[in-house]
Amino acid sequence: MTPKIVCVAGPTACGKTTLGVLLARRFHGEVVSADSMQIYRGMTVGTAAPTEAEMQGVPHHMIAVAEPSEQWSAAEYVAKATPIVDDILFRGKLPILVGGTGLWMDALIRGHGFAGGHAGGEVRRELETRFDRDGIEPLLAELRQVDPESAARLHPADTKRILRALEVYLETGETISAHNAATRQLPPRYDAVWIGLQFADRADMKALIDRRVDKMAEEGLLEEVQALLAMGLPRNATAMQAIGYKEFLGVLDGTLTEQEALELVKLRSRQYAKRQLTWLRRNPAIHWIYWEKDRDFARALQISTEILTASGLG
Repeated sequence: MTPKIVCVAGPTACGKTTLGVLLARRFHGEVVSADSMQIYRGMTVGTAAPTEAEMQGVPHHMIAVAEPSEQWSAAEYVAKATPIVDDILFRGKLPILVGGTGLWMDALIRGHGFAGGHAGGEVRRELETRFDRDGIEPLLAELRQVDPESAARLHPADTKRILRALEVYLETGETISAHNAATRQLPPRYDAVWIGLQFADRADMKALIDRRVDKMAEEGLLEEVQALLAMGLPRNATAMQAIGYKEFLGVLDGTLTEQEALELVKLRSRQYAKRQLTWLRRNPAIHWIYWEKDRDFARALQISTEILTASGLG
């Protein structure tokens, strides 16, 4: 039997952390974070990573497990998180996957690994050299020859995926399209029960995101950015491109006032929430809980409990 896990998903600031903890307490579970920025150490304020108090004694995994100088892919996340999920199951507990990085959640649940090829290896360096020298067109033409399906699907501006598709073929002899088609035929590694949180009225989500950003500023987001720079983190590190960090670098550079940076963080956070919802709405398995003006966690816990119980958990 495919082991069951719970996924709590939704856009930024919708209350995933709180509901994840409440469900973990009720169903003897442990939380596994699926947030591409909460993996970094020293970035608790800007990523809204749960505090000790918010965890309420529930074990949390995959938070602050990487140096901010590292750059993780979905493949790396799955490689690190899967043994943790399996260990939670082995100990008779319920893994509760909580996060807003939909790609990572989907990849962990599918669990079939990624197409071969060594991103950052010799083949990739050679492809990047050719791209710098000749542009993307000759590489795209080459991809059309070996993997017409990927070439037709990818936009010429999506250089990263074009290089990846060529790299996979050159290193493994198999196209990324063939790999993806084969893995789609396989059953998922986990049977996920999905709970989704969102606001009935988008204006209420916007207001909550704005309040959260103000709270981050009060809690010392600017100081957190300064501390990361002081430890030698380069400004172009992936972690520094996260919403909140990038804008507050502008404050330190003198190109933005603190108020301008705050407004920009609010705007980009709202745009990000919209993208998260777009991704999640493609998933017909999600049981959505809609917040009214305020987030009613007692009601959300009750609805979630009914869903999980009906799914054979608890």
